[in-house]
Amino acid sequence: MPAVFPLLSGGGTRNRFRILAVCAAPVVALLAVAAFAPLPFSIAQPGMTADVLGSNQGKPVITISGAETRRTDGQLRMTTIAATGPDAEVGLDDVVDGWFASDRAVLPRDSVYPVGDTTKEIEKHNVEEMRKSQGTATQAALSHLHRSSDDVRVTLRLADVGGPSAGLMFSLGIVDKLDGDGRGGDLTGGRTIAGTGTITGDGKVGAVGGVPLKTQAASRDGATVFLVPKAECADARSELPKGLRLIPVTTLDGAIDSLNALQSGGRVPRC
Repeated sequence: MPAVFPLLSGGGTRNRFRILAVCAAPVVALLAVAAFAPLPFSIAQPGMTADVLGSNQGKPVITISGAETRRTDGQLRMTTIAATGPDAEVGLDDVVDGWFASDRAVLPRDSVYPVGDTTKEIEKHNVEEMRKSQGTATQAALSHLHRSSDDVRVTLRLADVGGPSAGLMFSLGIVDKLDGDGRGGDLTGGRTIAGTGTITGDGKVGAVGGVPLKTQAASRDGATVFLVPKAECADARSELPKGLRLIPVTTLDGAIDSLNALQSGGRVPRC
């Protein structure tokens, strides 16, 4: 195949520069468009945490009637991420900054807001997911304790938080208030313990996403132990804050066993 650029001296060099300039023009134009056009990403960062054993906006997160409850020490903190809204414009500079920042993450917008096209639709979906999560969390906790929902009524309140990822921590909070560690002590052992994970009615813990940001939120708010769905151990370790211990969990029963072992100096699972 003949060479694209003729091997000439002065004139050939000028021709090569001209051709390169013509070829580069579309690339420069695309970069210019990308720099100013909104991109289909969301920027996420560590969000709020809330102690499910305590209060949120002046009201108890967990209220139980029909059974005697215990006074608890320590904290069980559910964790969140905060992401730019579905209508927010994210530019190329935001994406580049997010890629190189340890306290932010660039996520495809569809992975953050998989349902609905408007803010109201998304909020409605997240509220419904939270409501379902609270129901299954209660079911899992009462099943673990061999108690009936006909006798024990549990109300869960957590303002301004949506989605199912607080399920595990809700269940642990209910167990701690009703039974503690089963021997008269607290599940927390007086520690501040954070975590994340969905839960099913039969106590299985599921993955949630955004774990590296949630560990940062947990450490920021004083946690020394973080319960993470076992499938997300690698993600949790990628940006793990110093002094935060990871405990992998797959079930509610396993999480309780691990917390009891942590108190007694027994063998605790590791990521």
